[in-house]
Amino acid sequence: MSSVSARSVPFFNYPFHFIRDEKAYIETFRNVGRRGAFILQKDLEEFEHALAEFLHVKYALGVANGTDGLMLAVRAAGIGTGDEVIFCSHTYVATAASIHFVGATPVPVELQADHMIDPESVEAAITPRTKAIMPTQVNGRTCDMDALQAVADRHGLLIIEDAAQALGSRFNGQCAGTFGIAAATSFYPAKLLGCFGDGGAVFTNDDAVYERLYQLRDHGRDREGQLRSWGINSRLDNLQAAFLSRKMESYDQEMARRRQIAEIYQDRLGNLPQLQLPPAPEADDRHFDVYQNYELQADQRDELQSYLKQHDVGTLVQFGGKAVHQYEPIGFSQKLPRTEAFYERCLMLPMNTSLTDNEVDYVCETVRSFYER
Repeated sequence: MSSVSARSVPFFNYPFHFIRDEKAYIETFRNVGRRGAFILQKDLEEFEHALAEFLHVKYALGVANGTDGLMLAVRAAGIGTGDEVIFCSHTYVATAASIHFVGATPVPVELQADHMIDPESVEAAITPRTKAIMPTQVNGRTCDMDALQAVADRHGLLIIEDAAQALGSRFNGQCAGTFGIAAATSFYPAKLLGCFGDGGAVFTNDDAVYERLYQLRDHGRDREGQLRSWGINSRLDNLQAAFLSRKMESYDQEMARRRQIAEIYQDRLGNLPQLQLPPAPEADDRHFDVYQNYELQADQRDELQSYLKQHDVGTLVQFGGKAVHQYEPIGFSQKLPRTEAFYERCLMLPMNTSLTDNEVDYVCETVRSFYER
């Protein structure tokens, strides 16, 4: 049996991400507060511009949270009552909720080996009512968008991306959130680019969709403040936008560090036959993964999780331990055997930039200790 030296590694260290740059955030708060710049001010405009430039997309709009962003994107794309939208059941319930709350029907399908939506399952689920595909760019990886676009083109479907976990992730050099008619991301505190509360953004290259999104997020008002349509209040708070702008300045380092941690996990755990790791950073030159999460599959998953807890290593079984279609109270009845089998084995190890190399080594030593007993 391998021995491990005791230490504590939380799954996510929330205070760290404020304390690390506390003086700068206090100064940002002071600057915004002294200007009285709280709603739809220049800080938000500057952040939206920086975000659009980073993604190489025409438009980025800050909204109140990622779920709102998805719902507004679906509405702006013209999807509503009687329509169906296909999504991967390996996602957070917000993906399906954004479809449901515009009056459309969410249709769950299987994942494939890399944990992303399976294009063959998508094609098999298409009906005359299908209007769009909503791939979730989960865990900091972008789906095979060539294969999905081919399916969409064959059937005349739109693509709306749930990019809540994938800011900066790329497929064939193109950023997640820029492939379809519209997309949304989240700035929840534990996300790749997290604020200190709720926040999100929507993206599009389509002029008409942008105009619709702009009105939808601000009570139906256009850029001149004139009421043009029905809308809701879903504006990204200006203070949060100012915090996010500061964080954007070091976002390249954030992505690089996560990829370094993933490489350590790959080097230390890749030879354990009991584990199936996510793709390594350099495994496929089509993909640039940014590792929002490090989700693997493990033999004896529950026992491993308990053992890690005993050794003060935080872990998580994502999305409440079930795929979306397994939550019967919200009306799903589909059976998705591959996805259900995945949820018997999936586990997330700590993955964020508060981690030191020594802490990552400790996580790996503890995992190896469990299987080498």
